[in-house]
Amino acid sequence: MDEDLAAWVAGLDDLFGRVAGRFYRAEPRLRARAYVRGLLAPLAGKNGWTLAEAAGDGTPHGMQRLLNRAAWDVGGVRDDVRAYAVEHLGDRDGVLVVDETGFLKKGVKSVGVQRQYSGTAGRIENCQLGVFCAYTTGKGRTLIDGELYLPKSWTEDRQRCRTAGVPDEVEFATKATLAKQMLARALDAGVPARWVTADEAYGGDSKFRSWLENRRIGYVVAVPCSQAIPVTAGSTRADYLVAQAPSQAWKRRSCGEGAKGPRLFDWAVATLPTYHDTTAPGWIRWVLARRALTPNTKGELEIAYHLCCAPTGTTDDELIRVAGARWAVEDCFQTAKTEVGLDQYQVRRYDAWYRHVTLAMLAHTYLAVTAAISPKVLAAASSHSHSVKSDVFWHT
Repeated sequence: MDEDLAAWVAGLDDLFGRVAGRFYRAEPRLRARAYVRGLLAPLAGKNGWTLAEAAGDGTPHGMQRLLNRAAWDVGGVRDDVRAYAVEHLGDRDGVLVVDETGFLKKGVKSVGVQRQYSGTAGRIENCQLGVFCAYTTGKGRTLIDGELYLPKSWTEDRQRCRTAGVPDEVEFATKATLAKQMLARALDAGVPARWVTADEAYGGDSKFRSWLENRRIGYVVAVPCSQAIPVTAGSTRADYLVAQAPSQAWKRRSCGEGAKGPRLFDWAVATLPTYHDTTAPGWIRWVLARRALTPNTKGELEIAYHLCCAPTGTTDDELIRVAGARWAVEDCFQTAKTEVGLDQYQVRRYDAWYRHVTLAMLAHTYLAVTAAISPKVLAAASSHSHSVKSDVFWHT
């Protein structure tokens, strides 16, 4: 057991050796290492005080300086962590997943905070929203990038932004725009991935889908039931189209393993018309429907709708696999928050948010890689810590 724990520490030292050059002085480099070890420790809460105590400091000033004033390259650390994830988890069939998560806050001074819908809370709350990119393969999953969403209530008040440390050049960007920025960084860096998946907040954006097609990366994205689907005579709603699927089009398939075993649903896939002026040569679009096996409280079988685009020859099972990969980001949010304190920061400034989030992603990625390559080492460490007529073609 002690040997396994020593290997866990050595692995963390190796990861920090990769990012050491991003810190320009020894003090912030050592402080960042202590910060990450605190995030990985079994602390009841992971804020400036508890992380300082775990590091043997009498006050949180050093940790606060690391996040607010010390000079280091946060973007470079992010890139190094992404490369580390690819080295150990990379696979050519990898999936990039974009989604947002909420950080509940009090008051009005934390950068980006306002009353807005948080999927984490399931209601409108006073919160910040972070848009993240996860990378998932058969080897593991982790968060590789994150951006803070700034509502217009912030970007239209430049003095408020300056007080919170937001650079003047940072303008309003939609969540889909932030997602595209992160995906571009991943693809430009050569992250091996053939797919992107996202929920309907992103999939329902035609500009987002067009951007993915222009980048020649396949996608399976959720869309609302009212999504317009092109057919022979114009277009129709997704739910109207799927309602016409013949019974033999529905097939029971698992879209991956869940906490209680295979995630089984009934699925139907239809090939959509090809328009040569918009569809890349050799690529096809589909509509994919996922139907629950048991009724909801209203006695209805809930159906989720997806639009897909990928090279000719892509199988139905592959589309279903990618649709199921979207849950990976939810797992990442849960483990990053409960295991490494992604949401337990006490910072208000723009740059400090990115610094904490980047160090939390480093810690989370280390856990993901360790679980993939040395599960016994991780276990040892954990023991020491804690009706429409159309020309779509249904696949039967």
